Amino acid sequence: MEKRRTLAGIKEKVERGEAVVMTADELCNSVRRGEDVGFEDVDVVTSATCGLKSGTFAVLSFKVAEREEFERASKVFLNGVPAFAGPCPNERLGIIDAIVYGTARRDEKYGGGHLFRDMVAHEEIEVVVETVEGRRIETATNLEEIPFARLCGTRNAFKNYFAFVNPRENKVASIFSVSEFEGAFKELTFSGCGELNPLEKDPGMDTIGVGTKILMNGAEGFVIGEGTRSSSEKPNLMGIADMHGMLPEYLGGFRTSAGPEVWNSWAVPIPILNERILENAKRLDEEIKLGVLDVNNRLPVGEITYADVWRDSDLSVRFDRSKCSECEEECQVASICPTDAFDVLGKEVKEDLCCNCGACVRFCEGGAFYCNLGVVTISGRQIPVTLRQSDRKRAVKLAEMLKRKILDGDFTLSEFAGRL
Repeated sequence: MEKRRTLAGIKEKVERGEAVVMTADELCNSVRRGEDVGFEDVDVVTSATCGLKSGTFAVLSFKVAEREEFERASKVFLNGVPAFAGPCPNERLGIIDAIVYGTARRDEKYGGGHLFRDMVAHEEIEVVVETVEGRRIETATNLEEIPFARLCGTRNAFKNYFAFVNPRENKVASIFSVSEFEGAFKELTFSGCGELNPLEKDPGMDTIGVGTKILMNGAEGFVIGEGTRSSSEKPNLMGIADMHGMLPEYLGGFRTSAGPEVWNSWAVPIPILNERILENAKRLDEEIKLGVLDVNNRLPVGEITYADVWRDSDLSVRFDRSKCSECEEECQVASICPTDAFDVLGKEVKEDLCCNCGACVRFCEGGAFYCNLGVVTISGRQIPVTLRQSDRKRAVKLAEMLKRKILDGDFTLSEFAGRL
């Protein structure tokens, strides 16, 4: 008979200081070492993912003027990023409601993702409101002055993402590359944290449902349903969290050759309620398929596993200042870095902005940046990995944060209200 336990029982063990909480990284590394991790050895596994999540938007409500100063807003811009005014008109209250897409853009270098990070970092935000009367109101605000600020994910934390190649000779602009995607199988880019991903740990969604408490960018939030384009083969989640509790190192903007994108992070606890859940949580990268698509038409051209892209690669990008050739012309790394993490004047990497994507390795002429991104084999071709649009190092760190919060009593496991 399968061994079982209840969520209430796990919560009691946490309160008594007797619960065993392991990160997905710790659990999988134990399995990889050949250790026998049984049902009695772990109560909760903390999972996490960090990377590009286009389906992200913010809902904001805040004061921009005094009562009766204008009837209602028709257009709103935050640091130049266009927002949708409304849906509530807040007639003559001097308050605006606004919805901002993470993929909205001021220009080719700054978009909604950059705005969200600036807000969470408590930077001052320039606000421009165009009213139905034809007036233009200019002011400034910051997160402390925005009482309602929620970040929502319409489809985040996919169970399985994809890798991309360009089989054709031509180059193509794509959200899956930071420069034009090289043709003739010269490069491969991919997304997904593999064995750390929440829905890889609980593919049957036995513990993840409507109302499951999560961490989104370090702040407590909730799963509110299935995400758009979710399916039984490729499930994903919709969630929401208060931006006031978020940490800027876990979200931001990411420039691609098709314009600015947004990246953010999720951490989800997986209570080990039965042996089947444990067996799923123990699955390794080697067992998790990663489909490879043609970036032009999104049709399959091959299949690998997450072990092919993560097993022998480095999680961190390293910078050797002594090898910096201080290019006389424009620094290619500074111009191509999708998160503006390289300070070309100070010759240093801003760790809080670097998402370890590896783009700098390819473009640094002096070889000052190093990261083993790996090479994959598809249909007999060896193709170098040139870009990772997920940050496994941050996912590991976020899962560790959730583990500490659970053990310290700062994060309470929640029973979901409905199945997905």
